Order: sequence, then structure tokens, then C-alpha cells
Amino acid sequence: MAGHEIPEPADRKQVADPLADLEAADETRQSCDPAFRHGVVVGFDGSTSSERALAYAIGMARRTGSGLIIVHVANRLPTTVWAGCEPPVFVDVPDHRTEVLGLELACADHLAEVPWILVERGGDICHELEEVGREYAADAIVVGSTHGLAGRIFGSVAGRLTRRARRPVVAVP
Repeated sequence: MAGHEIPEPADRKQVADPLADLEAADETRQSCDPAFRHGVVVGFDGSTSSERALAYAIGMARRTGSGLIIVHVANRLPTTVWAGCEPPVFVDVPDHRTEVLGLELACADHLAEVPWILVERGGDICHELEEVGREYAADAIVVGSTHGLAGRIFGSVAGRLTRRARRPVVAVP
């Protein structure tokens, strides 16, 4: 019989197209400015070590003729205390420090030498810096070194980032 279709069994599962999931994920993620692709990512929180990292990253971006992606990772606070039965839930707390840092950076004379953008993220610093580096296909990630007790106990951001990053990491002392 011409034109007769054999119906599919109801219990047959459709094979998912793995490329369709990747394309959908790319569409939902916010697009990055193409002018900053292959730029230099720098973690910045206003501390002395991050200011030194920023100065180094500015020089690196200027020498390579690329843009500078300045990343400020906002704090996340637990909403519940972990009692052994459920892991804590984390929420993003509005961090007005990013606005203040943005205004300070906009007034900085030394940033006039390179094109730059400020990206705010919330979460783990290492993960977010690497994620921004991946989104912008960054050539390097620059961070300041940690000199405090917390860095010795929990591991410094630079140390953790060098173990997990897929691009060069520069730790500025």
C-alpha cells in the first residue's frame, strides 16, 4: 500500500540528539561581547593583591592588543545550616560592592589604555573565573595571590585555579 505508515510503538523511546542539548544551552547562556574574545580575565575584589593583578593584566592586554574582562565574584551565603541530613542551600546576596568597584574602575586613568568590561558573578571564585574564561575563550586568567590564614587553610584561589583551569593562570604576588 502506497503511503501507508507503520505506527511507532508507544513504548519506543526517542533517541535524543546530543547536539540539540548543546545548542539549547548556548542559546540560554547570555552571549558575550565578541570584542573581548581571546581577552585577559582578571579577578578583582578591590584588595591590594587584586589591584596588583589588575595592573599586570592591563599590561598583558595592552601588549597583546586584546580586551580586559574584569570579574567580580559576589559572595554567596548559606540559607540553612547543614545538620547532616540535607546540604545547605546557597542564595545570591545582592552585592553592592560590584557597583562601587565599577565606579572606581570607570574613574581609573590606567584603564583608559585598554578596552575593558566588568562582569559580576556569584558563586565559587575559581569556578566562576574559569567559566568566564571559557565563555570569552580567554588567553589567560590573572589573579592576586592570597597571603592570609584562610588561604593557607582552605587553599588559595590561585592554587585551586591552576589545578582546574584549562588556560594559563598567572598568580601575581
